Amino acid sequence: MSEKSFFVTTPIYYVNDVPHIGHSYTTIAADVLARYHKLCGRDVFFLTGTDEHGVKIQQSAGKVGMSPKELCDGVAEKFKDAWRCLNIEYDNFIRTTDSHHEEAVKQVLQTLYDKGYIYKGKYEALYCVGCEQFKMKSDLVDGKCPDHKIEPEERSEECYLFKLSAFQDELYKQIKSDKFKILPLERKNEVLSFIENEGLQDISISRDKTQVYWGIPLPFDPSHTTYVWVDAFLNYLTGLGWPQDKDNFMKFWPPTVQLMAKDISRVHATIWVSILMALEIELPQMYFIHGYFTVNGQKMSKSLKNVIDPVALSEKYGADVIRYFILSEFPFGTDGNFSIKRLEEAYNSDLANDFGNLIHRTIPMIDKYCGGVTPTPKGEILVDEELKKVAEDVVGVLEELFGELKFREVLAEIWKIIKRANKYIDESAPWTLFKEGDNERLNTVMYNILESVRIVTILVYPFMPETSQKIWGQLGVTESLNSQNIPRDVVWGGLKPGTKIKKETPLFPRIELNKKG
Repeated sequence: MSEKSFFVTTPIYYVNDVPHIGHSYTTIAADVLARYHKLCGRDVFFLTGTDEHGVKIQQSAGKVGMSPKELCDGVAEKFKDAWRCLNIEYDNFIRTTDSHHEEAVKQVLQTLYDKGYIYKGKYEALYCVGCEQFKMKSDLVDGKCPDHKIEPEERSEECYLFKLSAFQDELYKQIKSDKFKILPLERKNEVLSFIENEGLQDISISRDKTQVYWGIPLPFDPSHTTYVWVDAFLNYLTGLGWPQDKDNFMKFWPPTVQLMAKDISRVHATIWVSILMALEIELPQMYFIHGYFTVNGQKMSKSLKNVIDPVALSEKYGADVIRYFILSEFPFGTDGNFSIKRLEEAYNSDLANDFGNLIHRTIPMIDKYCGGVTPTPKGEILVDEELKKVAEDVVGVLEELFGELKFREVLAEIWKIIKRANKYIDESAPWTLFKEGDNERLNTVMYNILESVRIVTILVYPFMPETSQKIWGQLGVTESLNSQNIPRDVVWGGLKPGTKIKKETPLFPRIELNKKG
């Protein structure tokens, strides 16, 4: 992997139902990371997609009178539509029904079989159809899957197994030492505790084709199809074009960060990593396990029918509002309750009152007091030192905060500039300077305000790309916002005097609060 490369993945989403805000949470976070690292001048690859095999798809298709592939095609497009609505810019959307992926899965299975890591046997365990995962008794609450509220089935069947147990000691050492890093810390400790207390048992990686026909056949025994998780995990390799596209693989592998919710963290941290060890492929640098959105205290789940539609939300409030809210409302890595009431309160306080107000005050004043162009400041009073220092301090902490995926804290830092700029307007009172005819001071003050707007526009771009593009246009900057470089372009004084400013309608008009939660 190149030192200047950044590779981020989301899980691939299961297509037995339509996308919801939980999927959006992970994908928006990945998009923000990708955009930020592009602004830092890095080569970025952002991978997402859909998981399209398995018994749940087979059953869902049968219920609606469709073939599994027809169902997959339709739902995959719904995910793509949702990501378009939320302004997600991925580099590849992998589908596990893509022919090159299926062929790569067969190659991997044959390799693992030839190496002796796959063998035929019998597997007896508790199986949750909702999760498509085998469960330990310790996973259950009152005998039921805590996520799907159903009792798992007792299964005993002939199948092929993967020697997961062979990797237990090495996996434990890799996680314990942070050579394979899992964040937040409590998630790392959960995986270590599971290995210590339960141990890694060999796992089933196949089903009889008469039971699950919608899957990739095992190359060494076509009467069995591949267990859906083994198939799905390999997307992180095939999404880079592996094994054919060696250049792209060498450029970006291993993943810098893999994002996922905590319900799938254990299988990722054990099965997926062990497969990589068996293939002698370098492990991901970091997993980051985020929390759930809850509704009325329950995990948001397609199975529980309490999902929130991200497309409908973005159509009503705008994509940038949704992107801002779900990453600012609670720390990434913890659970939080989703509420339309809180979304609207954050919209009015943070976006309309703070950010929108800064723009809505600044651009009309430039139009009224400076003839609609960026003024030339007086040299010795070019910079308001406090405003400049706030901006420089914020820029100084962003790399560390983004590295720790502290999105909420990043936004809080950016808002320090916004709030200081609004305060600076009140303190310097450009309207008074205009009345008094103090043009030198007026021009300097207005330049300082505009420059703070320029810096905020660059910094907030990963979170609110559409809003940033609109402000960029109002500032009259001709260079693409995508081409800006955070270390280089946030230095104070980047605006060119004489640039024509464009007055537009307010970005975030206040809304009447929804009195319901």
